[in-house]
Amino acid sequence: MLNYFTFRFLSIIPMLFLVTVIIFIGLQLTPGDPLTYLIPPELLASANFDLEGYKKAMGLDAPVYIQFFRWLTDLLQGKLGYSLVDGSSIAKMISNRLPATLELAAAALIVSSILGILLGLISSIRQNSAADYGNTVIGIIGISIPEFFIGIIAIQIFAIKLGWLPVGGRFEYADSGFVDRLSHLIMPSLVLGFSLTAALMRYTRGTMLDVLGKDYVKTARSKGLPEWKVNVKHAFRNALMPVVLLLCFRLPLLIGGTVIIESVFGWPGMGGMILNAVSAKDYPVVMITTMMTACMVLLASFLVDLLTALLDPRVRFE
Repeated sequence: MLNYFTFRFLSIIPMLFLVTVIIFIGLQLTPGDPLTYLIPPELLASANFDLEGYKKAMGLDAPVYIQFFRWLTDLLQGKLGYSLVDGSSIAKMISNRLPATLELAAAALIVSSILGILLGLISSIRQNSAADYGNTVIGIIGISIPEFFIGIIAIQIFAIKLGWLPVGGRFEYADSGFVDRLSHLIMPSLVLGFSLTAALMRYTRGTMLDVLGKDYVKTARSKGLPEWKVNVKHAFRNALMPVVLLLCFRLPLLIGGTVIIESVFGWPGMGGMILNAVSAKDYPVVMITTMMTACMVLLASFLVDLLTALLDPRVRFE
């Protein structure tokens, strides 16, 4: 088993390299370049403007493969580089924005995990009841309606009409306290967690119903055990493993999934930086943020394999 996990962990390196190659080539194939975003159109159209000189100064005149290996060499040396648009340090940009994204993603993950598992458990235990039908309706709404639309409705109701929560932003002032930070976090985290709750609830319900039909659960009931003990100790413990694995895959999706919510609520996280970098074809910023997301996806996949082996004694890796 140790050899298998060592191989799986080392295989992340070539997969990351392949991801970076694909992203870099895809950026090169998109129309435009950073100069068209950075320089005003009237200046670009001027006959006296030395466009080639600007490209040479920024290293954009070299062939694609040379640009890629320059970037890769700097990355292997621990240099994240600088933005082509404003010259800002990418490491500093990430350090300023990543905590906000992690804060929003962690809050949404906690809310969606608790509500999704709890509602899914209730729906499976009380199958075909009013609670089950109500949770089904909530699940369909959460999965079907886009997050940005739910966010706009939430702003209209809770921020504009009722005035209970702020419209957007992370906090009002730099020295704001916990209460102010929490009031700004509640609405975007609940909106982001709503669709995640709906999906997790349906998944938990399905796995619980599958386990409740197993012979060992029927045997536990025939022994006269209390129903809560049968549901929690014998059914829920065995149904929890697929849910835990699903939550592992949610970790990278939350980081990438905050882009829309951050735009709707003006949250100063990684989402706005990614959108601006893609619009401006800011290659270094896009490459580093893509690498971070790809790392999280691959590490989540590795973690799922590890948890599968640890939680399920029937699984053996050779």
